[in-house]
Amino acid sequence: MKLTIIGAGYVGLVSGNCFAEVGNNVICVDNDKTKIDDLNNGKIPIWEPGLEEMIRRNSEEGRLSFTTNIKHAVENSDICFIAVGTPPDKDASADLALAKTELNWKAERSLREMCADSWRWQVKNPEGY
Repeated sequence: MKLTIIGAGYVGLVSGNCFAEVGNNVICVDNDKTKIDDLNNGKIPIWEPGLEEMIRRNSEEGRLSFTTNIKHAVENSDICFIAVGTPPDKDASADLALAKTELNWKAERSLREMCADSWRWQVKNPEGY
């Protein structure tokens, strides 16, 4: 399956790598060009046991890639995951401002439509596949 992970921070990077490890083709996208350049050059911004080796292997085998081009990533994926920060709001609920910003971030209409389709599918199929 072709997946996009929006946000290459701790959650997005680890999740994307795990999805690639089990055979999915994953594009991790982030708006931090320096982070993406570092990832493309083998520099991993976080530490988890074995993560660097897994990322290198999945990248070399073509299952894991990194980009700042969200439009390309979304258009070349079956499923998109948004893995951006949701810090607690004043009332302790998740602050979704960054996630909502990501929905409008350079992807124009295609990302919003894909996420809406995915959401509709999840609502209709709560047990998964």
